[in-house]
Amino acid sequence: MDDMTGLSHASLLDRLAEVAVRVGLGGLHQGQQLVMTAPLEAVALARRITEHAYRAGASLVTTFFADDAASLLRYQHAADASFDAAAGWLYEGMAAAYREGAARLAIVGDDPHLLSGQDAGKVARANRARSIAYRPALELITTSAINWTIVACATPAWARAVFPALPEAEAMARLWDAIFAASRVTTDDPIAGWAAHNATLMARRNMMNAKHYVALHYRGPGTDLRVGLADEHRWMGGLTTAANGITGNPNIPTEEVFTTPHSSARRAPSPRPCRSPTRAR
Repeated sequence: MDDMTGLSHASLLDRLAEVAVRVGLGGLHQGQQLVMTAPLEAVALARRITEHAYRAGASLVTTFFADDAASLLRYQHAADASFDAAAGWLYEGMAAAYREGAARLAIVGDDPHLLSGQDAGKVARANRARSIAYRPALELITTSAINWTIVACATPAWARAVFPALPEAEAMARLWDAIFAASRVTTDDPIAGWAAHNATLMARRNMMNAKHYVALHYRGPGTDLRVGLADEHRWMGGLTTAANGITGNPNIPTEEVFTTPHSSARRAPSPRPCRSPTRAR
């Protein structure tokens, strides 16, 4: 089926896979391995990413698929003590792969409501155990020791959450349209489009870094919030160069330019109490 660009869904999916590898990962070193995770529903995108990764020089692509239905079965049937356990062997293997130079790619499209009806204590314990087990691998990702990226994929559960009033097929089509557009694969030349977008983000980064702001002050209906910025903070966003020398976009899509707040609330106090405090999520 063609969309309003005249391109078939398969063509747009292939473009998204190419962008994930060439822009998100910044390409791959010849012989570099890739570790990929994806929901089961993303198998078509995962296969196309795998093809582009091998074309880019990957020596091995290893993909781990997650099954939301199987995850839910744990909360319904597993013993209570099991929620303090995590697959440490899996995360140790991932960390070892990254230390040896493997790239990382995550396809995301999880059901945002999957665990909404489950025991909150079990969810918290399982998340804590996973966080501890995953930490060595995650630190290599967040410190950009390797090139890595995250790319979105439409799934039925996510589409239902975003478009609850639409039939599933229409909701999926609408979500895919949004992902393709935000990921800039509907343009004539997605790779060139991303180069122009990254140039814009870099210009904004440079402008903000030149300002040397002490704080940001947000005012609007019901809001009067001042956020102090860290000493010698830097604005980032768009492209990131990993320690292995590859420059890519850790998020596909992305529009953000960001920095670090000051750790002390005394750094930049609000001139008057906020009339409507906001809550971090």
